[in-house]
Amino acid sequence: MFQDEAIFGRIGKVYRCWVWGKSKRPIIHNQKIRQYQYLYGSTDPQTGDSCFRIISHLDTACMNAYLKELSMQFADEYILLVCDNAAWHKSHGLVVPHNIELMFIPSYTPEMNPQEQVWDEIREKYFANQRFDSLEEAINRLCKAVQEMKPDKLLSITCRAWIGEQFI
Repeated sequence: MFQDEAIFGRIGKVYRCWVWGKSKRPIIHNQKIRQYQYLYGSTDPQTGDSCFRIISHLDTACMNAYLKELSMQFADEYILLVCDNAAWHKSHGLVVPHNIELMFIPSYTPEMNPQEQVWDEIREKYFANQRFDSLEEAINRLCKAVQEMKPDKLLSITCRAWIGEQFI
């Protein structure tokens, strides 16, 4: 499984969009309100199995909670969890469950982590050109996005030939 974290919230981002009709310009609302939550996520690019958790911040304690949940969700499996080199992934206080082994990709290589494309999909389909009146509204949208990330959709986003060659 590949693991990563991403930030979602009321910090708006403008994306290109199509407008129907001649001589019309889209009106896009953008906001810079710094209210957000983090989404921890792992996806198996060969089966589409996944685990997501919305957490308030990035640190060792939150990573421990996420690893515990991941371990319980896949209790009967041994997980090779591929992570980036974030400080909380290598902290001395990190408690890695018995059925999880961490493996690290080289620094500054997000293209090697297919979980990054899951974040791009969520941002493009659920957060592009949106304005949220509250953090709760943004979190509800994030929950909807995660619920709609079914295994077949995750496979279409994350499956790479090189992954099968390297890990099977």
